[in-house]
Amino acid sequence: MSISLLVASNDEHFREMIRENLLNMQNAKVLAEYPEVNTNLYIRVLQDLERHPEAALVVDLSFDFETGIAAMGKVKQAVPELYVIASNFQADGEAVLSCLRNGANDFLTQPLKRIEFRDAMQRLESTPRRVSTTGSRLGKIYTFLGAKGGVGTTTLAVNFAAVLAQRKQQTVLLDFDWTSNEVAMQLGASPQYTLMEVGENLGRMDQALFEGFVTRDPLGFFLVGPPDSLDQRGYFTEPMFREFSTFLVEKYQSIVVDAGRNVNDDVALAALQASNTIFLVVTQEYPAIRNAQRYLSFLMRMGFSQDQIKVVINRYTKKHDPHHASLEQVQSTLNQAAFYGIPNAPAFLAAVNKARPMVQDREAAGEADRVFRSFVDKATGVKREETAAAAVGKSGLKSLISR
Repeated sequence: MSISLLVASNDEHFREMIRENLLNMQNAKVLAEYPEVNTNLYIRVLQDLERHPEAALVVDLSFDFETGIAAMGKVKQAVPELYVIASNFQADGEAVLSCLRNGANDFLTQPLKRIEFRDAMQRLESTPRRVSTTGSRLGKIYTFLGAKGGVGTTTLAVNFAAVLAQRKQQTVLLDFDWTSNEVAMQLGASPQYTLMEVGENLGRMDQALFEGFVTRDPLGFFLVGPPDSLDQRGYFTEPMFREFSTFLVEKYQSIVVDAGRNVNDDVALAALQASNTIFLVVTQEYPAIRNAQRYLSFLMRMGFSQDQIKVVINRYTKKHDPHHASLEQVQSTLNQAAFYGIPNAPAFLAAVNKARPMVQDREAAGEADRVFRSFVDKATGVKREETAAAAVGKSGLKSLISR
């Protein structure tokens, strides 16, 4: 039986000790680490459990015992069947009892001792665990990240949110491309309020307030992005996003993020870390592929997995020329299969020029609309007959574009 751990601790040394103690254990690994133990911890845990339902959670309570206990209790309330190991420097009867009352299945005293840790892992292995099959009731975060400027990241994010809204999902579209700020332009919107107002009102944020001052698109989804003025960038920070994202996933079914190409921006990186799925948007141009290779390497070093990152080839063409890589070259260079290919259809540019999503006028968009909706089906796990016909693998991508 393998051991898969999620580790929550404000102390990097503690997380490192967990990793080191697992090195000599066969089929044992840390799947995710959370550098903050707070009441929003359950959001990240639920998202990771969707991908790894077999995982157990280790919670370090030493930084702030009361906050840690509350966070652990909230996680356990959300996922009663989750196996939780609490850890603290204090191991008196009252502290251990408090941990057990709040859902801990086991307890480890700090500093960690190798023998005690090994014994705890053996207890974990020998305990029958129920895997949750109910699924999370939290909203999903889909983030579009461009390998470079001009690959169509904003266009894909806008149309993705539009399709979800057309399917009656409660959807929010966030623009985190602080420099370009193109989402509003592509929607023909002139927002009165921005992420700056969101940050200023987080302490009293509720659904009525949020929907009262953000922009609602005619298709039904909500839009919020940066101010037009570039000198106001600093008013929305990473901690603000983490609090904001917790509010969003509790209130809305889908959150779509346009991260631009800002892979190392603090807020954009926090959005990537909170995402259920990251769509890395590339074209077949060599600079885009080279940047995608760099981005994938960076994201892997940051602890992301290939399951989270989906390579989307925008403006896909079978044409072979010196300026475009083939599908095989793209996949070989990135060492990852392409998730989907979006053809280079004139309907996308026409829609941008009209400042409305392409999917709004299905008749005018024609085949481009059908292909894009099939992409949304596959990305969101919707089972439709047309999705199977347009499924993308190595050969599927070719057949999709050749229709």
